[in-house]
Amino acid sequence: MKNSISLFIILCFLFSCGKKEKHFKVTDFTTVKIETLLQDSLLSVRALEVDANGFGSFATSNGKIGGISRNAIDEEARLTFQLKEDTIIPNFRALAVTNKAGFVLSIASPALLYKIDKDSLKIVYKENHEKAFYDAIHFWNDQEGIAIGDPTEGCMSIIITRDGGNTWSKLSCDVVPKAIEGEAAFAASDTNIAIVGDKTWVATGGKASRILFSSDKGKTWKVIKTPITQGLETTGMYSVDFYDENNGFAIGGDYTKAADSTANKIRTVDGGKTWQLVAQNQSPGYRSCVQYVPNSNAKALVAIGFKGIDYSSDSGNTWKHLSDEGFYTLRFINDSIAYAAGAGRISKLTFK
Repeated sequence: MKNSISLFIILCFLFSCGKKEKHFKVTDFTTVKIETLLQDSLLSVRALEVDANGFGSFATSNGKIGGISRNAIDEEARLTFQLKEDTIIPNFRALAVTNKAGFVLSIASPALLYKIDKDSLKIVYKENHEKAFYDAIHFWNDQEGIAIGDPTEGCMSIIITRDGGNTWSKLSCDVVPKAIEGEAAFAASDTNIAIVGDKTWVATGGKASRILFSSDKGKTWKVIKTPITQGLETTGMYSVDFYDENNGFAIGGDYTKAADSTANKIRTVDGGKTWQLVAQNQSPGYRSCVQYVPNSNAKALVAIGFKGIDYSSDSGNTWKHLSDEGFYTLRFINDSIAYAAGAGRISKLTFK
């Protein structure tokens, strides 16, 4: 086990460096090349992360963790080890990577949050509550991180660490805005949280779909209404991303009506204070993940879901359908290459 952990850390977690700035450019992608790195019909992958060096790590619905190794010849995704707590095989939907450790978080009860570093693997947070269901995890820096989940009391579940992930505390509903009946979040792609500097945006969904915003790394919160489709348990925002502290985009819809593009894409240019519907009644319909293309000056976006891959070069006003190949989530390595994961596979996407 120790050797497996060390290998996993070396491949996926440690020694990230800062992102290098490049000149802004917007390439009008017309195609996407899809190369399968790992295929297994028993896998379902919604937790995927890429560090600043382009190393990928992932976690699966059946408690397995793996990494994507890169060399001059090829790339390969490999399952590294299986996690299990007593007889419980955790269903991982959320994963985060810092310069010092990796974290994987399971859905349902008991919620299990594992910390993995070069010396150990341990559970650092466990929540036994019949309504526990955590959806996403993200870090502001190596010491401070946040995970969000569905309400267990009167507000969204938010847990915070300030000590590098060794301990986590759940915020009181005296701090977090009260949830609306039927408001929750979707564990569809681990992209319910967006962070830029100290600022944090959390996307909720369901019968109410709003943005919870914190300007001070989770110490205080306020709530912002959005015009995205909502009102049913299956509607709302499934994914949010911010290019910088002003420009953000969210996508979702209703996964039970995947072709429906009514009010399922929204954009902000003022840091999330206000949101506007874009590409109304235009494809794509339901998508589970949206990400800005790096170095595109908030112009280029890729949206992905089980119905395919779509691209916008004009901040989401218009979209081009690139592929019918289905995935749940993706993360960019650079401004033309990304890893994507979904049902039964992990792939490398090259946009041209």
